[in-house]
Amino acid sequence: MANIRIISIANQKGGVGKTTTAINLATALAAVGEKVLLVDLDPQGNASTGLGISAADRGVTTYDVLSGEYRMEAAVTETDIPGLRLAPAGVDLAGAEIELIDADRRHFRLKDALEEYATSENGAEITYVLIDCPPSLSLLTINALAASDAVIIPLQCEFFALEGLSQILRTIETVRSRINPDIELQGVVLTMHDRRNNLTNQVEDDVRGHLGDQVYRTVIPRNVRISEAPSHGKPALLYDLKCPGSQAYIQLASEVIQRERTRAKAA
Repeated sequence: MANIRIISIANQKGGVGKTTTAINLATALAAVGEKVLLVDLDPQGNASTGLGISAADRGVTTYDVLSGEYRMEAAVTETDIPGLRLAPAGVDLAGAEIELIDADRRHFRLKDALEEYATSENGAEITYVLIDCPPSLSLLTINALAASDAVIIPLQCEFFALEGLSQILRTIETVRSRINPDIELQGVVLTMHDRRNNLTNQVEDDVRGHLGDQVYRTVIPRNVRISEAPSHGKPALLYDLKCPGSQAYIQLASEVIQRERTRAKAA
C-alpha cells in the first residue's frame, strides 16, 4: 500500500485524548484535501459517536471485519466531513479478543482487511488511514500496530505520563522486532496542556528532554469546546473552528504532513 500511510493513535492509558486526537486530526487532514479513513478499533465506539454515527446506524462494524464475516469495504461509511470516511465500532468488538485467540493470522486481521480495501475502487483513493486504538495493550491494539506504518502517541500532561509513555514505546519495539519491522514513531503529542499549571510545564520539559524532536511542537490545550464537541456528534473543528483546540489540531495536521513529506524524501 505504497500510496497509503496507516497511522495508529495509541496509548494503553485511558483519558489521554486519544479518540479526540483521532477524530480531529482525521478531520484536519481531510480539510486540506487528504482522503482519510478513520478506523474505530475501540469497543467503546467513541470515535464513531464523535463523528455523528449513532449505534443504531452502525451496520457492519470493525468487529465483523476482524471476524472475517465482512470485508472492510462493507464497513466503511461516509461522514458529514468531505474526504473523511469511517469504519465504525460497537460493543461486540470487546469479544474479538477471545474469539480470535486461536484464529489464523490473528495479529494480521486488520492488516489483511486494509490491504484488500486498498485494492478496491473506493479504497484506492485513500491517502491516510488513522486507527483509533483501545486504551489497552490488547490483541486489538496489536492488530492496529501490525497494520501500521507509524504511531502517534497522545500524552496527557500529568504526573504519570512518562511511566505510561515508556510502556507504549516498549510495546512498539516488541511489535517491530516480532511482527512489523517497518513500524516507526511518527510523534508524541502533548494533550490537555495548561501553561498556567507548573506540573504541565514540568511534564512537557521532561518529555521533550527525553524524546527531543519526536515530540510535536504543537501542544493540545485544555479547552472546553473540545470537550463539548462529541456530545453534538461533531469534531471540534466543525463545532468551533476558531477555538484554541481546533486551531491546535490544524497545526498538528500540518506537522504530521510535514514529517511524512520529510520521510518520503529520505526514503
